[in-house]
Amino acid sequence: MARIGVFICHCGTNISATVDVEKAAKLAADLPGVAYAADYRYMCSDPGQKLIAEAIREHGLDRVVVAACSPSLHEPTFRGCIEAEGLNPYLLEIANIREQCSWVHTDRDQATDKAVDLIDMACAKVMQARPLTPSRVPVERRALIIGGGISGIQAAIDIGLAGYEAVIVEREPSIGGRMAQFDKTFPTLDCAACILTPKMVTVSRNKNIKVYTYSEVEEVTGYVGNYVARIRRRARSVDADKCTGCGTCWQKCPKKVPSEFDEGLGTRTAIYIPFPQAVPRVPVIDRDSCIYFQRGRCRICERSCEVEAVDYTQEDEVFEEKFGAIIVATGFTLFDHSVYTEYAGGHHKDIITGLQFERMVNSCGPTEGKALRPSDGREVKTVVFIQCTGSRDKAKGVEYCSRLCCMYTAKHALLFKEHHPEGEAYIFYIDIRAAGKNYEEFVRRAQEEFGVKYLRGRVSRIFERDGNLVVRGADTLSGISVDIEADLVVLATGLIARDDAVDVARMLGIPYDKNRLFTEGHPKLAPVETVTSGVYLTGACQAPKDIPDTVATASAASAKTLGLFSRDYLEAEPMVARIDPGLCSGCHACIEVCPFGAIQEVEWADVRNGPKRMIAQVIESVCHGCGNCTVACRAGAPNLDGFSNEQVYAQVEAF
Repeated sequence: MARIGVFICHCGTNISATVDVEKAAKLAADLPGVAYAADYRYMCSDPGQKLIAEAIREHGLDRVVVAACSPSLHEPTFRGCIEAEGLNPYLLEIANIREQCSWVHTDRDQATDKAVDLIDMACAKVMQARPLTPSRVPVERRALIIGGGISGIQAAIDIGLAGYEAVIVEREPSIGGRMAQFDKTFPTLDCAACILTPKMVTVSRNKNIKVYTYSEVEEVTGYVGNYVARIRRRARSVDADKCTGCGTCWQKCPKKVPSEFDEGLGTRTAIYIPFPQAVPRVPVIDRDSCIYFQRGRCRICERSCEVEAVDYTQEDEVFEEKFGAIIVATGFTLFDHSVYTEYAGGHHKDIITGLQFERMVNSCGPTEGKALRPSDGREVKTVVFIQCTGSRDKAKGVEYCSRLCCMYTAKHALLFKEHHPEGEAYIFYIDIRAAGKNYEEFVRRAQEEFGVKYLRGRVSRIFERDGNLVVRGADTLSGISVDIEADLVVLATGLIARDDAVDVARMLGIPYDKNRLFTEGHPKLAPVETVTSGVYLTGACQAPKDIPDTVATASAASAKTLGLFSRDYLEAEPMVARIDPGLCSGCHACIEVCPFGAIQEVEWADVRNGPKRMIAQVIESVCHGCGNCTVACRAGAPNLDGFSNEQVYAQVEAF
């Protein structure tokens, strides 16, 4: 007969404010199989764990139920506690009486009754539990970093300096990401290129860092410590081993197209590098624009290349590599402001985004640092900045604050005044959110030292009058409506998830929220981890972040990766599915619903010398214990260790 110990936590007042914990402990003592029951204010604390340990020794307990908060928070804590006393850690059950009871009820009697029911069900389940033993798997000490922006670069540097190999896969022709497009950074106004370029060079020279640019990860299989990634390296049409980066080819190319790097304000040639500091400094031929690939003639770049690096016959290269951990650094994209018809819906050339303005005021940008009207090239004398375009707008955009817009708009206004001291800069804002070191002082400097005019209110309409734009809005502080004639309007468009974010999440088996931003393992205690072991998040793919926070999360993700690599082997979670071959009919329903590819088809012969047939079998090292297979099988062949059918039935019967 099992001897179960029940330990109920007050969780300060989180539980005890709604649940009569003392009464619950008395009632729990009379439940079937319970040999001891107690309550304590903080069961997860050191004294609380000592109470559990002493009870195991004194009362000969062989199973433990802890009634407390979510098992995702403290299950490892209590497993370690009972394991130290000689019990198998999987003979533990957590009854969640905080999130599932005290936090969702107001009636104390009903909450107490429900808590006792949850404890009763947990006792019934743990009574059917059996000891489980983790299996050991080796660790591939290589890290895959998806994305080569500042977060991916920082993570690679940290891992490379620790002596392990890091592989960056970047879809663009060069690493650098969004930061490479910036002119200066707030609040110090450091040159973005001066900060970023040395790190890019460090990546290119570190023998432990491998960079695949113009490449994408197409598929990821495997499990923590042993992932396999299929990578597609797109054809550059230039031999990187031969190319010297002299620039002759792109200088001679006659075909001009809008530059993605300059956000359409400038042009590039069909063979190009995105920006002068690109790493690697090897050009790419844009086959959709190249005259040779479209019409079969030209070949000027090939003839002008002295080292014969241009190779029109190059094909995409697809290969697989093994990794122990994956860091997701895919970054962000900008909200499409065309939905704002009151702002001309993105159709007026003199209404641009903040990133376009960033390229405009960059000395290496399309206008060499001058603020010029895109429509006619005239110098801008009055500019209006409109914040929260797409952010904090449930009707047309996203509900959340993009966090950076207040600061980068202040920076843009300040840079405009530096370039054009006689010019006028206006900012329409809802609230000024400057939560960062020296951020508030930076905004105040733009207002007081440079004379940037802040107007608290929304813009209702932008229209054209006498060749200029007229911005009509409200100044809620003075209580009047205003019309401002402007040469240029700059929209602070929000930061949103990339278009392929959902595809990436599904490929890696990680969750995402309603805004398609990747979800961390725990918002406070696991901010860079995910529910998939060995997959970590960094940068703005998780939520809008400024550069300091992006770099901090990159180092945090690399630290988690290095912690993983410090071990010779990993212990695989033993709560995995198993399939009874005698019940399996080979229908493959389980294979179809398994999101991790953990079930394979194998040949099986009945021990009674029956005919051979094909059945399903679980690859234990890949299984995540999600339970999909157990509910999909009509014959009930799969069973999940630690959450078996017998345990579930026992819970239902107890209730």
